[in-house]
Amino acid sequence: MAMGAAATKLHLSSFARRSTLHQLAAVAVLCSLSYLAGVWHHGGLTAAPPSSSVSIATTASVTCASPAPAVLNRGGGSPPLDFRAHHTAEGVEAVSAPAQRVYEACPAKYSEYTPCEDVERSLRFPRDRLMYRERHCPSDGELLRCLVPPPRGYRNPFPWPASRDVAWFANVPHKELTVEKAVQNWIRVDGDKFRFPGGGTMFPHGASAYIDDIGKLIPLHDGSIRTALDTGCGVASWGAYLLSRNILAMSFAPRDSHEAQVQFALERGIPAMIGVLASNRLTYPARAFDMAHCSRCLIPWQLYDGLYLIEVDRILRPGGYWILSGPPINWKKHWKGWQRTKEDLNAEQQAIEAVAKSLCWKKIKEVGDIAIWQKPTNHIHCKASRKLIKSPPFCWNKNPDAAWYDKMEACITPLPQAGDIKEVAGGELKKWPQRLTAVPPRIASGSIEGVTDEMFKEDTKLWKKRVGHYKSVITQFGQKDRYRNLLDMNAHFGGFAAALVGDPMWVMNMVPTVGNSTTLGVVFERGLIGNYQDWCEGMSTYPRTYDLIHADSVFSLYKDRCEMDTILLEMDRILRPEGTVIIRDDVDLLVKIKSIADGMRWNSQIVDHEDGPLVREKLLLVVKTYWTLGDEKQ
Repeated sequence: MAMGAAATKLHLSSFARRSTLHQLAAVAVLCSLSYLAGVWHHGGLTAAPPSSSVSIATTASVTCASPAPAVLNRGGGSPPLDFRAHHTAEGVEAVSAPAQRVYEACPAKYSEYTPCEDVERSLRFPRDRLMYRERHCPSDGELLRCLVPPPRGYRNPFPWPASRDVAWFANVPHKELTVEKAVQNWIRVDGDKFRFPGGGTMFPHGASAYIDDIGKLIPLHDGSIRTALDTGCGVASWGAYLLSRNILAMSFAPRDSHEAQVQFALERGIPAMIGVLASNRLTYPARAFDMAHCSRCLIPWQLYDGLYLIEVDRILRPGGYWILSGPPINWKKHWKGWQRTKEDLNAEQQAIEAVAKSLCWKKIKEVGDIAIWQKPTNHIHCKASRKLIKSPPFCWNKNPDAAWYDKMEACITPLPQAGDIKEVAGGELKKWPQRLTAVPPRIASGSIEGVTDEMFKEDTKLWKKRVGHYKSVITQFGQKDRYRNLLDMNAHFGGFAAALVGDPMWVMNMVPTVGNSTTLGVVFERGLIGNYQDWCEGMSTYPRTYDLIHADSVFSLYKDRCEMDTILLEMDRILRPEGTVIIRDDVDLLVKIKSIADGMRWNSQIVDHEDGPLVREKLLLVVKTYWTLGDEKQ
């Protein structure tokens, strides 16, 4: 019995094995038949084509090559195979590039379009106190959705320092200033070029000699003065000649009858923006500038209860200087040439002196055509003086740094508390160049919430590393004459600009109003310059201002605030032909940005983060192609 049972079990096991093998063979045959039928249905047994690549040709900066996926679509009505990844890291949405839109060139009349200082739109606003020349941005329905064209014959500006003295006529084709200011040696036409002799209304012997005269009255050479503001700047020759003295001037003037004066400054490679003293605060934080300057700038300092001088007081650092030349200074000598009466000019000077005194300023010197006042280093005595001098009062419950469409008020912006009369309110600044890397007083004092000394130092190191990486992937970044005017759209502490301070270029450090805008004060304390900006609006500058634009996390910051192409079209407007853009952001956003950029006559490529390919943050490198009005490409 036992032997019979064992034999039966062995027979059953052998039978089960044979059945399993037969089943497996049948399944294999069916799978093979199914596969062959599918191949026959989709076009036969032909070989797949090799994958292709798209080569991005760049004329000026970045040579790129980005691979494109191969797509199979062999006859029949079946859709092409989709090789894109649809299963990403947990919690991360898969993003595909939207269909590309091609942006056309705007009509020729928009060649010098400034969206928020548009001449036609400005006429809708009050003329009182020049308010119509302030920022008045277009509504969503008025936005241009086209590329602002360079004028016919546009050429890349001369490299610095040659650009200080010469510019191409075709780039700024306006002769008005050459006629109006002919005797003042501002600018003259020389064939196909403009020449800038360095003269000015109040410095007939040249800006350099004029600055030397100022240097005899205040310390321009010891590093204690680094940032300056030039109000009503003309073609910015004062700022141009301060650069050789390691003083960085922000020059501004309105878009007015002196056609293109700020545009000339930018063509020369000098920091400048469109701006006006009217009803809004200037777009800088309190205690920003070491020195402010007016050379026959035609600003009525004595009017409106001294409102404009009160605004200068707000943006001057403790101990900062205000320089005035031109009417009414030295009126006894010039009154006939100015075609004004002695009585009128004397009354104007006395009124200015009274406003300065009410602000607790001390008059340092008046020599020849130059008068200089100094702001106190703290407000201990000034607050005590309010018992006798009632006007202007000190401001209360007003953020001293708020300056984005904030109205000026006829009150003194109080300085931070000081322990004694010798203490510099808010903290004493190091001299240049030490102040660039020293911990700024606003951070050292804990005034910026959540920011420590160590965080600032680490940020400085980080941007040195990042700029080094930029120079390794953009070889032209290391060339001395390739870039001059740079824009950082989200400057934070100014680390990008600080890392480039040894190169012959300057950076306009913009701090978005939607982020932590308190950091703009840190930028100025480091000896750099900048401005507030909402990137859903146009910037107060002319087209073709910048050679390179840097955008760190800008699109993450403005996600769901305004359309992506609104920001990109503004970047295109202010970028010069053959200019470079570096966009640093999350890779999903960069894919979307690239799809728009490729329809804007930009050549672009996404490259890895400096820490390698596993980091989600990437770089989008862009070169704007060269084209002008009348090109066949249009």
